[in-house]
Amino acid sequence: MTEAAPIDAATAASSGRRLSAGTQTYLYVSMLIIAGIVIIPLLTTALGGFKTLGELRGNPFGLPAEWQWSNYGNILASQRYWMQMGNSLLIAGLTVFLTLLFASMAAFTFAHVKFFGSDFLLNYFLIGLMFPAATAILPLFIRIRDLGLLDTYWGVVLPQVAFGLGMSILLFRNYFKNLPPELFDAAFVDGAGYLRFFWHISLPLSRPIIATVGIISFVGSWNSYILPLIMLNSESKYPWPLGIMVYRGEFSTDWQLILAFITLTILPTVIVFFAAQKHIIAGLTAGAVK
Repeated sequence: MTEAAPIDAATAASSGRRLSAGTQTYLYVSMLIIAGIVIIPLLTTALGGFKTLGELRGNPFGLPAEWQWSNYGNILASQRYWMQMGNSLLIAGLTVFLTLLFASMAAFTFAHVKFFGSDFLLNYFLIGLMFPAATAILPLFIRIRDLGLLDTYWGVVLPQVAFGLGMSILLFRNYFKNLPPELFDAAFVDGAGYLRFFWHISLPLSRPIIATVGIISFVGSWNSYILPLIMLNSESKYPWPLGIMVYRGEFSTDWQLILAFITLTILPTVIVFFAAQKHIIAGLTAGAVK
């Protein structure tokens, strides 16, 4: 009891430590400013969709004097909107699935399997982080054309997966390396190999990083514009970023309808993010404290 008392006191003192009033004020003001920078444009866009064109020009930031629910209702009732949302969901879903599958297997190999050239191969994957898709759009277009994948969903999905593997492998590898090594030792004693350990132990324990990589891949694919623009020719296959381009061309003066369309198309990503927010934070901070 006498030896435990100093430890308990130290623990209580460290856990009860408080920030100064000036530091707290600085943190709260900084967070409010950042939150305002993010929320105000989104809120202005959403409210602008409820206004008439005249009111939007005269009062762009205030509440609508009369809520125009028909702006949103007409878009939700249109077949084009749901077709574009379905295309975006299909492309994003395939991108997320393939990215999670390939990145998790590659990262597990780099984290637990030692072989000649592993560091060189890992660095080769990470080099892709320095080059955006726009820098390789011409050779990428030629390759997709040679494969016969132009104007297909796979012509968009496969390049998105390829450009997303670098960051995904890096996140997965760091998470796998921080799993307790005793887990693998126990599984090896029980007769489990690398594949069984990966599918039955590593992946079930990796929900935070799976959610993190999945959300990053989903948002990146959902908002992708340049790849669908180059690879797709049929309007029936357009995702929403290309759909808003066509929609803006038809309703170039009706900005309230364009704002309503934008709000409805970014809403799924906001919902998905908040639904997985806890896992995303856990995945990004995994391994920060050991």
